[in-house]
Amino acid sequence: MLHFRSFSALRCSLLLGTLLALPQAGHAQVVTAGSDSVRVAAKPVADSTRRTERLFGRPVTRPQKAALLALMLPGAGQIYNRRYWKLPLVYGGLGGVGYGLFFYQSRYKEYVQGKADLLAGKQISELSGANVVQESSPINVQRGIVFYRRNRDTFIAYTALVYGVTILDALVDAHLRDFDISDDLGLRLEPALLPTQTIAPRAGLALTLYLK
Repeated sequence: MLHFRSFSALRCSLLLGTLLALPQAGHAQVVTAGSDSVRVAAKPVADSTRRTERLFGRPVTRPQKAALLALMLPGAGQIYNRRYWKLPLVYGGLGGVGYGLFFYQSRYKEYVQGKADLLAGKQISELSGANVVQESSPINVQRGIVFYRRNRDTFIAYTALVYGVTILDALVDAHLRDFDISDDLGLRLEPALLPTQTIAPRAGLALTLYLK
């Protein structure tokens, strides 16, 4: 049947949204002073919990502003965080799921109208839709309605998911932007045994955050 074509290519656009959740490296702050030198006061770093920004005249924190901007306009939070390279991922992901939603919604409406015309006494060959007119029986028209409605609802969920990921990315990125890594923390790469679906573990590498 025409309407049971594979739509896996449309779902690949969701992978773009998941790339936005990758954490960004924080800015490190290092202050050194010798035993016989004068200690210099470190410049205070921005605190993501302080309301240092303003949005519509109201004081907000940097993460709050980034999340609200991303909520109001997709990509605005990434622009605020100066993560311009993420904009193609944002608009590519939303564009992909948006196209899938439009595709299945238009086909769903076509088949619903075709069913209404059949109930009004028309033959399948007399239907106006370019796709529904190729069906072989009214049963297939009804199956098409179920098929396109189910996939339309799926892409509604996909669109909400990608949109939510863009907001979450802007929020987390704004927090990490002011994250301070002190000299007491370290990061090292070391061998590790990784769990698998079998009994025997698999050798690999792991990043470990530790206190010096």
